[in-house]
Amino acid sequence: MTINDIQDEIIEEFSQFDDWMDRYSLLIDYGNSLPAFPENCRTEQNLIDGCQSRVWFTCRMNNDGTITYEGDSDAILVKGIVALLIRVLSGHKPREIVDADLYFIDRIQLREHLSPTRSNGLAAMLKQMRLFALAFLSKQ
Repeated sequence: MTINDIQDEIIEEFSQFDDWMDRYSLLIDYGNSLPAFPENCRTEQNLIDGCQSRVWFTCRMNNDGTITYEGDSDAILVKGIVALLIRVLSGHKPREIVDADLYFIDRIQLREHLSPTRSNGLAAMLKQMRLFALAFLSKQ
């Protein structure tokens, strides 16, 4: 699946709910579905600057040239956002990630339903994920 296919799936899932309380519940469900984040990865170097809550991200390059992200947060709603971003970007090549237009964020109205500090955190998470991809791209 392409990044856009996944974004379209997410837009479809969110469109089933008109009420933002239901959409927040969906986000929380996404967060609860994340695999356990290794304790030894909860380090300062994996912490995302600019987030109100504590958010950790790691990534690795796979043999097929794709990137796998892992992440977690100590806030349940933010953990759902982490899960969404991982779902969209994991399993893709660095160039695809760097070039991706992440339109799903605006289409599901996520940014406008977050507090300003959470919205800044979302931007910080996206920036870090793209920086990881750029780092891998520069090594190719």
